Amino acid sequence: MKKFLPLVMLLMTGSVMAPARADLTHRMSSSTQLSVNGAYTDASRIGSTYTVSGSNIKVTDAGHFGKMTAATATAAAAQDVGEYDINTAGSAFSFSESWTQGDAVNTIGSGADVTAGVIADLPAFGNTLSMSGGVAGTLAGTITSAGVTTLTAGGAGTTATGQFVTEIVID
Repeated sequence: MKKFLPLVMLLMTGSVMAPARADLTHRMSSSTQLSVNGAYTDASRIGSTYTVSGSNIKVTDAGHFGKMTAATATAAAAQDVGEYDINTAGSAFSFSESWTQGDAVNTIGSGADVTAGVIADLPAFGNTLSMSGGVAGTLAGTITSAGVTTLTAGGAGTTATGQFVTEIVID
């Protein structure tokens, strides 16, 4: 009976009836990603604005309130300065005046020039945001068949990423 016990246990597991399976999958992958930031400029023209306010102020006899002249196809409106005086001498007064000169219209084809990732000249607009591009320099990346990853830093505005992945699946 003792001799049959291992045989009975083996039959109970079904290993005699079912064939043995040993599915094995082995995957290896490697990758490098090198990137250099591009240069860009975002520029928006601003318009001319003029404001004036006050109390106990008047326009001089030969003068006028400040105003803007009409804009042209290539130039923003300009300021025509007003001529003011105190209305009632000896009384309190207040006066405030503000002027913002608008941007001229650039000719087609002018603006920012980018050479080797560097913005050489910028548009002279009221709202301008510029980012200089990256410089690749010595940027490099390699992965050997043994999975050894070597990344070499580049100049400013660059990134280097490398990975080697190995996976073993036993079903």
